[in-house]
Formats: sequence, structure tokens, C-alpha cells
Amino acid sequence: MGVSIFRCGFSFAVDGPGNRLVYHLCGCNYRCPWCSNPEHLRACGGQFASLFSDIAVDEIIKEAVGAKALFFSGGGVTFTGGEPTTQFSALREALCGLREAGVHTCVESNGSHPRLPELFPLIDFLILDCKHHDSALHRRWTGEGNEPVLENIRAAAGQREQLLVRIPLVGGVNASQEDARAFAALLPALGEFPVELLRYHEYGKAKWERCGLEYTMRDADVSTEQAECFAGILRGAGVRVIL
Repeated sequence: MGVSIFRCGFSFAVDGPGNRLVYHLCGCNYRCPWCSNPEHLRACGGQFASLFSDIAVDEIIKEAVGAKALFFSGGGVTFTGGEPTTQFSALREALCGLREAGVHTCVESNGSHPRLPELFPLIDFLILDCKHHDSALHRRWTGEGNEPVLENIRAAAGQREQLLVRIPLVGGVNASQEDARAFAALLPALGEFPVELLRYHEYGKAKWERCGLEYTMRDADVSTEQAECFAGILRGAGVRVIL
């Protein structure tokens, strides 16, 4: 079985703990207008078409085993995207193989796949997005409601310790004090886990343009003061915050 990817390389302490070999998988069921990796959509084609490649699961495992000496500080292999669970069967096969090979695994996901809990025993470190507290607004901005995400966060929190939930703070979307209070009411009810706040950036804007897509985000920046205020509200509700 093969995995469709658009990027592969090492990163340190960004896509999970330690030094990691990161595979960016093609495809995503969301259409977030602030996405920094729009090239994951094969439909972009054009300038990014040469980035797409199919790699056999066995080759991923071979690469990972050969790179073990580089997995310092608790590193390993991370699957991200796009959204890695859109290639669910191949992802599961790769995770199984890496587990058998003794390689630490991490998955970064939007948390929407209904079968995600099947992968929990195969994932050492799980990172899930929680993009909005309100399902209707979540659907407006991503194309889908947040019910599966919340269900999977609750399930993950109940089954594992190495869980990180990320909130991308986007101005005009989910970064107001009212939003912070809503998240503060929601998150503790799902379980105990650290929450990382990621401030909006425009790193993907040029990629959208090279894909021939319109980048529609405007005035979405979040100041340091706004982020700190948001974090303070969450901490006041007992949430462990990474900012």
C-alpha cells in the first residue's frame, strides 16, 4: 500500500517531541481559508504538481529505521497534512509497521475522522485541532461541524496521556474574549490535557496564489496582548495553556 505525500523532512519540537521525520500527507476534508499548506490538495496542480509523490508504506518504515540515530530528544516519525486520516488505511498500516519497528509515532489531525480512536493504540503522541467551540461556526469556516472533533478529543483524553489540543487563534473567527470564555467552558468538560494556542499567520498566502486560489483572510492577525488575554481566561478555568 502507498501513501500520497507532498512534503517530507525533519523538524525539531514543532510536529511532536524531539527531532522528527515528518510526512505531509495529501488531502483534507476541511477547507480552512487560513490553511498554510494549500498545496496538499492535488487539485491545485500547476506549480505544486511536482511535489506530489506516492511512497510505499514499507519504504516509510525503511526510512524511519535508517534514521533512528537522528531521533534525539524523544523524536520519531510524524504524520501530518493536509489531513492524514483522509488516507486512513495507509496511515494505519504505516503506524502498525513503525510500532513493530520500535519507532516513536505522532499524528497531527483535525480530529474529525469517525474511526480515529482505532488508531489510538498505535500513536505515541497525538495532536488534535479544536478550531471552534461553536459547531455552526466551525462548519462555516471549515465545511464541517465540530461534533466528531469534540467526541474524539473526549475519547483521546480518556484513553491516553500524550495528548495535545491546539487552537489556531484567528482574528474574526475564534479569538475574542467571548470565544475564550466559550472554550473555557467547553474544554474542561472534555478531559484534562494541555492546550496550545497558535496565533494566525499568513505563511500560506503566497501558496494560495501560486495554486490559483483566492486567499480570502483579511484583518485576521491576533496581537500578543489578545493571545495572552485569551490564555488567561483559559487558565482561569483550570486549562493548562501553552502560548
